[in-house]
Amino acid sequence: MATDYDRNNIFAKILRGEAPCFKVFEDETTLAFMDVMPQSEGHVLVVPKEDAAQIFELSAPAALACMQTVQRLSLAVRAALEPTGLIVAQFNGSDAGQTVPHVHFHIIPRWKSEPLLPHARVPADPAKLEAIARKIRAQLQ
Repeated sequence: MATDYDRNNIFAKILRGEAPCFKVFEDETTLAFMDVMPQSEGHVLVVPKEDAAQIFELSAPAALACMQTVQRLSLAVRAALEPTGLIVAQFNGSDAGQTVPHVHFHIIPRWKSEPLLPHARVPADPAKLEAIARKIRAQLQ
């Protein structure tokens, strides 16, 4: 665990069950859920259950587990939503655009005709997030 890890960040609260999320997938080491301020329809976040603010603090096993979940969810998002492209991103530090101090990976579907929304700025309709999460979960079955 990083010495400066903030256990009150929103993702830590989600992992402890103290804050809600639109869960898409969970295993022993990772959790995937809908971004509530998505850059595009179907924007999913993958977080490790390990306490780490940035990727430099993440253990090798947790990093491997994250990448396996990112790949699995990327395939499910592609199958569920049929985007023409897909971004996988991970930011470290506020200067790089990280807005929550817990390691997380963005899976962002792209369509040529639709511009990305600003990062972490526009809240989505909860009913729409749940409907999209259902579509993605169906592809994981």
